[in-house]
Amino acid sequence: MIPVQGFDGATVAVLGLGRSGLAAARALRAGGADVVIWDDTPSARERAEAEGFEARNLTRDGAFDDVACLVTSPGIPHLYPAPNPVIASALQAGVAVDNDIGLFFRSFSVNFDEYDRPPRVVAVTGSNGKSTTSALIDHILTQAGRQSQLAGNIGRGVLDIDPPAEGGVVVLELSSYQTELARSLTPDVAVFTNLSPDHLDRHAGMGGYFAAKRRLFAEGGPDRCVIGVDEVEGQFLAGQLSEGRGDDRVIRIATTKLTGPGWYVFARKGFLAEWRKGRQVGSVDLRDIAGLPGAHNHQNACAAWAACRSLGLGPREIEAGLRSYGGLPHRSQRIAEANGVIFVNDSKATNVDSALKALLAFDRVRWVCGGLMKEGGLDALTPGLERVAKAYVIGREAEGFALGLSQVDAEICGLMEVAVQRAVSDAQPGEVVLLAPAAASFDQYDNFERRGEDFIACVQKALGVSD
Repeated sequence: MIPVQGFDGATVAVLGLGRSGLAAARALRAGGADVVIWDDTPSARERAEAEGFEARNLTRDGAFDDVACLVTSPGIPHLYPAPNPVIASALQAGVAVDNDIGLFFRSFSVNFDEYDRPPRVVAVTGSNGKSTTSALIDHILTQAGRQSQLAGNIGRGVLDIDPPAEGGVVVLELSSYQTELARSLTPDVAVFTNLSPDHLDRHAGMGGYFAAKRRLFAEGGPDRCVIGVDEVEGQFLAGQLSEGRGDDRVIRIATTKLTGPGWYVFARKGFLAEWRKGRQVGSVDLRDIAGLPGAHNHQNACAAWAACRSLGLGPREIEAGLRSYGGLPHRSQRIAEANGVIFVNDSKATNVDSALKALLAFDRVRWVCGGLMKEGGLDALTPGLERVAKAYVIGREAEGFALGLSQVDAEICGLMEVAVQRAVSDAQPGEVVLLAPAAASFDQYDNFERRGEDFIACVQKALGVSD
């Protein structure tokens, strides 16, 4: 646990008692704060009360009279489309609002003077690939013998990690919800993977979404920035952060060749290359690494390579880590192969951009897709539809989703089991049955993990294999 600093003897309210909220309450108490908690769900309040926390109805008048800070969970809206009523009351009362990420950064570096090699924080954000990139950095560091902990939006709650050892590294995956609200952001290395439309209602459009990501760099002031420049937002961000083309505090990454006097890591046609000051200093062939299929994963490999080089690892150490990486569940996860057909679970492909990248990773796809559609429609999928032999559409909006796929043969299946059965029956040797929904899961599932687990179970049932 990382005890929260700066609130000894003060009253701090915690709103939302999921994984991050309850961990924040514990860490605040460990730092000497007087913690009061609230959650709309009675069972969540009861769990916290069983640990000795005082429940206070933060919706009542005067609830914030003695409160120094409100700590809120990332899923609770604080600005758009409208602030949660509790957060609105805190703002009206002049109470500071923070989250567990802000508490972590204000507390993490206490007593670092006692270290010869202080611990460091790598923070990863972006629209797609941040989970894989974060896990990949953590894996490479661990394989190289460095102490590393994975936390934030993946792994453990950020305040629930162990105090770092000499020279240890904390790798954080940070969502836009987390970076937008955190009052303190001070990573040593910050990574921006890419940007595509997502969560636009929470940020009032693309400008607000990009601004939330940009805070990690503009206000975080990292020593080194790894910036994906395949999109104009990344190019703009890299330009803002660097003093000139040769400024190696910014490492630009891309899926196309980069040239110039700066520090670049790019992957082109499956080959990763690192260039610095006009010459190549490292390379690796990514094409035969099973845990990193497709150009989108090659971009993730570039980001992880650059971050690890920033931490002092050598090219061969990083290559060994890349080759031993097994991948994350629900992200380009190869789950089975039968009769020459490969089955891949990419349930995390919850938006159009990530689904497109999943399609482009394979030559011929039986595509299981659909769910709760997001803003923007499906037109951006067009470059990948030539890879689709047939689409099998699930979800409550299956008929409307299928109408947006006029360029391919699309069968309305509704349920996952039906879609998988149809795909297995139709698939030919050399094809891939791919779950890449291009939609949120909440119409049928609690989260994308449950959707992916259902896909795996349905595949196993269709193939006649046990778990």
